[in-house]
Amino acid sequence: MNPNLNLLQPYPFQRLRDLFKGITPNPDFSAINLSIGEPKHATPQLIKDALVNNLAGLASYPTTIGSLALREAISNWISRRYGVPALNPETAILPVTGSREALFAFAQVIIDNSKPNPVVISPNPFYQIYEGAAFLAGAQPYFLNTLPENQHVMDFESVPAEVLKRTQLVYVCSPGNPSGKVMSLAQWKNIFELSDKYGYVIAADECYSEIYFDEVNPPLGALQAAYLLGRSHANLVVFSSLSKRSNVPGMRSGFVAGDEKIIEKFTLYRTYHGCAMNPAVQAASIAAWNDEAHVVENRNLYAAKFNVVTPLLKNVLDVEVPDAAFYLWARSKQSDTELAVKLYRDLNITVLPGSYLAREAHGLNPGKNFIRMALVASHDECVEAANRMQKI
Repeated sequence: MNPNLNLLQPYPFQRLRDLFKGITPNPDFSAINLSIGEPKHATPQLIKDALVNNLAGLASYPTTIGSLALREAISNWISRRYGVPALNPETAILPVTGSREALFAFAQVIIDNSKPNPVVISPNPFYQIYEGAAFLAGAQPYFLNTLPENQHVMDFESVPAEVLKRTQLVYVCSPGNPSGKVMSLAQWKNIFELSDKYGYVIAADECYSEIYFDEVNPPLGALQAAYLLGRSHANLVVFSSLSKRSNVPGMRSGFVAGDEKIIEKFTLYRTYHGCAMNPAVQAASIAAWNDEAHVVENRNLYAAKFNVVTPLLKNVLDVEVPDAAFYLWARSKQSDTELAVKLYRDLNITVLPGSYLAREAHGLNPGKNFIRMALVASHDECVEAANRMQKI
């Protein structure tokens, strides 16, 4: 067996199940689950119709690169959304079966183990796929703490030059999970310039890019930042997904886009990996990327929940509406695990302890004393959860 499998840590939700083992939630309250970032809003009818109307495609093997029509739809969406010149759909875009598997597989392509002690930098707190991808690619994760004092973004000033020299891959998540923080143009400029100097590849995870609260100022994207800075896409690959944007997490549809040389090698890898997208899903994905009305409606549903829930919780927790994404990253004066147990036991509300989303690094766990609440449940359930929480 691959010995690096022994380096993988339990997923946060397994740790949460272990934390709650033997605890019976208060039967006086209905269960409200705010722990998992799984969209619960209804899947738009236009996507379901496209899926059903293209079931004949199941009779054919899909290609790794997907249909040209899908790649063109993605290219056009990127151009509309970010105000950048259209990417070449033949060479700069690759459909993937959800951003999660692509983020993991990407490290297996990028990491060069012929060089000593390769490093993968990721934010901390972080999406645990980054860590697992690094370990199984034979690299060492380096966690860059994102704290309130540095606006919950990656501050590369603290990374020793010796580490940067060995860094081959940097995962960036903007809007961030769990903080919802969006990287600024100046912060992207710093990451790009360090990439130029040290040669690392940037994997920009943008799966939350379409959940935001100001229609006039959508979150800045990595490809957009490169364009505004007059840069090429060298050493930059963006990962995006329909799961949150279009409420289709079960469809497993996303894309990677950017550096054409890297996309070429990633395509080669995936040809052997066997992750081609279902043809019916490709057709439904085209319908999704071509329509924005359902995305605006989706954002409005989240905004309505944040506008009511956040003021209620501010009475009892240190919490603000995030820049983007559907999480509240709330600071508490008590232990995050103790608070999670109390909410589950006394109020039948499930939240995720922040320390489970982070690692002890540089002398601290930056998720400690935070809880993450995903406002994915119905409006009434989210408001009910906030009202219950005020009582304790």
